Amino acid sequence: MAITYGNHNPLFRYALYLSLFTIVYNLIEGVISLGLGYSDETLTLFGFGVDSFIEVISGLGIMMMVIRIWKNPGKPITAYEITALRITGIGFYILSAGLAAGIVVNLIYGHKPESTFWGVVIAVISIISMTWLVWAKKRIGRKLDSEPIIVDANCNLVCLYMSIVLLISSLVFELTGFSYIDSIGAAGLIWFSVKEGMEAMEKANKRSYAECGCSEEGH
Repeated sequence: MAITYGNHNPLFRYALYLSLFTIVYNLIEGVISLGLGYSDETLTLFGFGVDSFIEVISGLGIMMMVIRIWKNPGKPITAYEITALRITGIGFYILSAGLAAGIVVNLIYGHKPESTFWGVVIAVISIISMTWLVWAKKRIGRKLDSEPIIVDANCNLVCLYMSIVLLISSLVFELTGFSYIDSIGAAGLIWFSVKEGMEAMEKANKRSYAECGCSEEGH
């Protein structure tokens, strides 16, 4: 069955709602995680909160793409989308550098969190939310044959992996009091952040080549 583009296609409306939910959810999660991570002196939770705000930037770019595809199918890639991808990539690199600096400080001073209870709570909520978002976005992306929506679902999949890292590190500290687990958890977030940053920059470059009508191999 042919896909109907335009304001009357309920699939695109659903995709837009999913993008809006992602943005609002990450804003709320980011504020709470930053606040609790700072008060409990938990580096992994604090870094998880920063990641949520980076995901908001990425989500805004995806939302703009969904709106553009919905209303103007076949229209050339916009500079805004390319810029959003590059800002997202740079944001992930900055997050990685900040987490690395935090790990060094923790190791030098032997710092450990006050508590990781809220890390467990937030991680469980995030795992449930991200699992649903990944399923919903991949489902709607396949129905619309929309690569941007499927890519957005993969971003949420990375958030799911980060949530699992947060859950494991928080649980281990709560159960054992192992002081270095917070730094180990932060190192796990660094790995995912660098990976996401590289992928975002690569996508931005590919879209730039596509916009100017050049092939990547020719550069």
